[in-house]
Amino acid sequence: GRHQCLLAAIMPTPKGKPLFLQAALLTLTRKRGAATYAQTLQNIPETHVTTLENGLRVASEESNHPTCTVGLWIEAGSRYEDPKTNGAAFFVEHMALKGTKKRPGSAFEKEVESLGAHLNGYTSREQTAFYIKALSKDMPKVVELLSDLVQNCALENSEIEKERGVILQELKEMDSNLADVTFDYLHATAYQGTSLAHTVEGTTDNIKRLTRGDLASYIDTHFKAPRMVLAAAGGISHRELVDAAKQHFAGLPFTSKGDSVPTLKRCRFTGSEIRARDDGLPLAHIALAVEGPGWADPDNVVLNVANAIIGRYDRTFGGGKNQSSKLATLAVEHNLCHSFEPFNTCYSDTGLFGFHFVSDPLSVDDMMFCAQGEMRLCTSTTESEVNRAKNYLRNAMVAQLDGTTRVCENIGSHLLHYGRRIPLEEWDARISAVDAKMVRDVCSKYIYDKCPAIAAVGPIEQLLDYNRLRSSMYWVRL
Repeated sequence: GRHQCLLAAIMPTPKGKPLFLQAALLTLTRKRGAATYAQTLQNIPETHVTTLENGLRVASEESNHPTCTVGLWIEAGSRYEDPKTNGAAFFVEHMALKGTKKRPGSAFEKEVESLGAHLNGYTSREQTAFYIKALSKDMPKVVELLSDLVQNCALENSEIEKERGVILQELKEMDSNLADVTFDYLHATAYQGTSLAHTVEGTTDNIKRLTRGDLASYIDTHFKAPRMVLAAAGGISHRELVDAAKQHFAGLPFTSKGDSVPTLKRCRFTGSEIRARDDGLPLAHIALAVEGPGWADPDNVVLNVANAIIGRYDRTFGGGKNQSSKLATLAVEHNLCHSFEPFNTCYSDTGLFGFHFVSDPLSVDDMMFCAQGEMRLCTSTTESEVNRAKNYLRNAMVAQLDGTTRVCENIGSHLLHYGRRIPLEEWDARISAVDAKMVRDVCSKYIYDKCPAIAAVGPIEQLLDYNRLRSSMYWVRL
């Protein structure tokens, strides 16, 4: 038997190499892979940043990709709107993609398509972005297209009316996405009376009422050079990018007229709730959040580690009861929910830290009890849990390197949030510094005995009274 084993080990396998050689190569590959993570962090190309005379920041990461993504990230969104103009940013985003004074109607889209490029944009509460993915050789043309898009938006009345109908239809469709509806309700109650309570898309009444003058005023107020970042990633040269930016963005206004300089007012957090009970719906959507820190707060890294400890779950996940997340294991064993996910949503000076779950009507109370039980993070987080969560975060962080568009968005967002692009090596060092005591201390700071904001939609009869849920923010601590 020993001779047969030895023979099997040295005989060639179907792949052509003896088993012992395959094992040696596998070990070598693993060792090489383990070393590669640290090398990858160090070998990421440098992010170059240049500020033009008018205040426009131009940032890029050069690589040998045959394609590039170039985009504009603008400090503008629904947080800068008032109740009467809420929806203007979203409307402007739609209109910007519908032609310019130089390229009216569909001419703009046709020119993008003629390059084989992909044009997209989005609006959030504090940001608006437009970006184009194209061949690297077309970078100067892409910069010219983006400059035309933000400086010469046509705002033709016929297109405005057409787009008004499109947006109203979108709003109807959004109402059927109960997860998004729940998060809009969560913002509406947590930040009631402030601009963060506004939805990104605006209200139906506002979309019906907004005029060409409102949209033009919004562009004139917010589309200023110091509020913008021109970001690029891929096979491009930073010097060529800066030259193209100087050529096409030199005329971008530097200052706002009169007293129209947009400033962010402090958005206070209010512990409160919104319940939209509808027993005709099959599933309950519930979100609970406490006030979290703003973008630049170092506590964010620790809270993201805490979120990774809580984990996430969906019925489609494999693994059954063998989940690394304790809450996921409970959810499987007792059939508590269809899915749950923690979140840490950040804004410039505040944030929402909490969880969202979807459950059957008769499981709402049990699921809420178990989810609030994750307050154990304040007192009993273990080092092994923290190490697993840190590895999960590192994996998610490195995934940001996947493709020029994600890198470009990372550059643009970072410059708006932090004033610089934070290197992955620095993020890795911050994650490595987190230990169980830090998680316990930071979670106690934000969670223990804090008033939560709660949003609930659907068959939520079983959801306990707010005061009961509020008292559960401290009773679990032993």
